[in-house]
Amino acid sequence: MTKEAARRARGGDPPRARDIYADTTAKIIAGLEQGCAPWVQPWDSSVCAGPGLPVNALTRRRYSGMNILLLWGAAIAGGFASQSWLTFKQAIEAGGHVRKGEKGTTVVFADRFIPEVEKARAAQTGEDARAIPFLKTYTLFNLAQCEGLHPGLGEGPVPLPPREIIPHAEALIVATGADFRIGGDKAYYAPGPDYIQVPPQSAFREQINYYRTCFHELGHYAELRVMPHGLSEW
Repeated sequence: MTKEAARRARGGDPPRARDIYADTTAKIIAGLEQGCAPWVQPWDSSVCAGPGLPVNALTRRRYSGMNILLLWGAAIAGGFASQSWLTFKQAIEAGGHVRKGEKGTTVVFADRFIPEVEKARAAQTGEDARAIPFLKTYTLFNLAQCEGLHPGLGEGPVPLPPREIIPHAEALIVATGADFRIGGDKAYYAPGPDYIQVPPQSAFREQINYYRTCFHELGHYAELRVMPHGLSEW
């Protein structure tokens, strides 16, 4: 055990941001080395049919950023069928407990706050208050690592993000005259029947990626019209 790890184990100072990022990066690299890269597609197959995004079993809020990768990797490594997670305290609040001997998964939370003294300084000088960034870690456990939880906890669909329409993008898609078909869990251009298939926009983790995917498939659609001889001559 390193001196830094031993200090943390004794309840010393909280880990620095550099340590958190280093630990997180190491876990992601380890997952890649094992051939685990479930983040390669920008949409959530659970909206169509699939494993889905990690969520908090009590609040039903989706985890985001690097936490998605960490929790996906932990679920795969542990063989967990569920993508619902709880803190140790939440498991107790849900009527159960974490099974003895289970190892949790560390995730991170980043935000900013404005100290009261900074608010007072800004009020006196008329300047904008400066926010201080902070980063902290906490530990989650998969539902499969818990016992005695309330029946039905973590079940049911997660509320989908609202559709974010970009008028200019929508107008461009319509102007192409392409046959767009919305549905399923795959994105592709079918040259024979000449149509484009994309998952519903609500399935995309970041809504802008819906339009990115549409325009990517439009590139294949345009290739047969604008570049009928293919890309080999370019």
